[in-house]
Amino acid sequence: MPLVAKGKVIGVLETFHRSEEARDTEWEDFLLTLAGQAAIAIDNASLFRDLQRSNDDLRDAYERTIEGWAHALALRDMETIEHSRRVTETTVALARHLGLDDDRLVHVRRGALLHDIGKMGIPDQILGKTGPLNENEWHIMRKHPEYAGQMLEGIEFLHPAMPIPLYHHEKWDGSGYPHGLKGQEIPLEARIFAIIDVWDALTSDRPYRPAWETGKVKDYLRDQAGKHFDPHVVESFFLHILDK
Repeated sequence: MPLVAKGKVIGVLETFHRSEEARDTEWEDFLLTLAGQAAIAIDNASLFRDLQRSNDDLRDAYERTIEGWAHALALRDMETIEHSRRVTETTVALARHLGLDDDRLVHVRRGALLHDIGKMGIPDQILGKTGPLNENEWHIMRKHPEYAGQMLEGIEFLHPAMPIPLYHHEKWDGSGYPHGLKGQEIPLEARIFAIIDVWDALTSDRPYRPAWETGKVKDYLRDQAGKHFDPHVVESFFLHILDK
């Protein structure tokens, strides 16, 4: 009996029996029904497999696009793609230790890669300045989290990744920007990323200063617990990342 789905033959259903039996019309109708149901099941399974493959391909394209944006920003901001990858992987590792599940970690990774995407809206003369920024330049620079929100709000699949680009400059004591959020008002993802970003920045050479000694950075992080950083996240960072 042919297996027909949507007018297309996708296979054949054969039955075998050890003894000779009469095949009446009722039996043939039953076989026809069975073949029809089998064809529908096979067709649905094929559609699901093709849809899953398409979703995987689309997800891979999204990830490559995000990494491309991060690389483009790193080149423009005179940082390296290695910095972006380091802070991303360390942020994901610490977030996992703090109990975030795998689905949420996917968005943490995307947010970390895109943490400074809003700097695409900062003028070159400010972004590339090697000396200290004046008050007006700092005012413009501090707008980059808001620019990130404006850039990403129209991309629905990135909405769960937005806490890091939007809030990683907020501080535990409420003195950060752009919204002056305080304590647990700041999303956990942003609190985690903030300490990783500062650690990597201070332990790396920059055009305007050499890297700090590791001990000095550790002392700074401890001093900023409860001020800049969530004290619990600082404790977890030392326990699970630095001192493991």
